[in-house]
Amino acid sequence: MKIIRCKSLDELGTTAEQVIQFCGEDKIWIFKGQMGAGKTTLIKAISKWFEIEDVVSSPTFSIVNEYRNPRGQIFYHFDFYRIEDPNEVLEIGIDEYFYSGNICWLEWAEKIPAFIPSDFVFIQIETAENGERIISLQKVLNGEING
Repeated sequence: MKIIRCKSLDELGTTAEQVIQFCGEDKIWIFKGQMGAGKTTLIKAISKWFEIEDVVSSPTFSIVNEYRNPRGQIFYHFDFYRIEDPNEVLEIGIDEYFYSGNICWLEWAEKIPAFIPSDFVFIQIETAENGERIISLQKVLNGEING
């Protein structure tokens, strides 16, 4: 496990770089945190490192947004907050996204536990009393936490 402390928005770029380095070649990145913890804000900072020029926003109503960078890489950003029945994700072809070989950023993945691949990076964001964000990074392989 790796812990990153982000004291302010000024440190967000460095924090995003550390997250990217930790995730390495992993394609499924699960972001967990309370409403307002900064999941989408962190994803926006990460997208800058990948040189994504599109406007990055939470796909709360569309469930998934697709972004591309100048090198032609494709990134998928999911927000499952509004999902009431996990089977709703079958309608959008969730497996095709998850197993596309492209990086997938997931918010509110706890709403669809049966559909999450067994290998992913778990990114937990907690807010300290002083406003600092404490970001815990863990790799999960075959459903087991692995560092």
